[in-house]
Amino acid sequence: MGMRPRVLITRPGRRALPLTRAITALGAEAILLDIMRQEALPESQAMRNVWLDFDQFAKVVVVSPFAAECLAESLDRYWPQLPVGPQFYAVGRATAETLHERLGVRVHVAAPGRGDTSEALLSLPSLQAPNEQKVLLVAGVGGRSLLAETLETRGARLTRLALYRRILVPPDDTSVRLLTQGDFDALVVSSGEILEYLAGWCTRAALNQPLIVSSQRLATLAGSLGFSALHVAPGAMPAALAAAVAEACDLNGADVDHDDLEKG
Repeated sequence: MGMRPRVLITRPGRRALPLTRAITALGAEAILLDIMRQEALPESQAMRNVWLDFDQFAKVVVVSPFAAECLAESLDRYWPQLPVGPQFYAVGRATAETLHERLGVRVHVAAPGRGDTSEALLSLPSLQAPNEQKVLLVAGVGGRSLLAETLETRGARLTRLALYRRILVPPDDTSVRLLTQGDFDALVVSSGEILEYLAGWCTRAALNQPLIVSSQRLATLAGSLGFSALHVAPGAMPAALAAAVAEACDLNGADVDHDDLEKG
């Protein structure tokens, strides 16, 4: 393959960097489609109430790395020393790593091999019967309600707190050209919202190119949107997505430093 394979990635914010590095390490060219921004919401009275009573929550469930960053910033202001009561839970390892780095807390995540999904987290024994426990769910505006609904069904006294919003931005001219011409070798998407949005610019040529997604749920959505060459990565971490890119682009001979990639 004379030309380096061109891989389009869609991860928002700073989290695009480790994924870009992981894909470049394969010998591919990584191009970021800058189509989603994440913006912290201004502090509301509802947020202040939660921060002041933070020590009363038995469990704090955080859904994304950006939610973890917003949470850490607020807690730094209100609690110079964190209360010992709340147990932290994270959807996905990147979210857990952000919480651990920023707050120094122990974080519960789904068992290895279960994937970085809400369903995997909900299978933890300690979340089966949160009867009458106060549980805080930290997320963005909108998003999936599976976590909230399931925890409430299981008896938790749930507070759902949105700390940021996601803003979809139209792709620039270069990105539109790549998508309409299918002028790429793989597209990497780990968000349903981004996948549905992108599909609007994808022609038949683009829908036939390899699409790497991070869960079976996204693969099902992708199939319904008309994507036909699906590759399901074993999770949303950079190493997992890069491994699926290597397979899709036939780059398996590439020398990948897995230790480095796991840090993403």
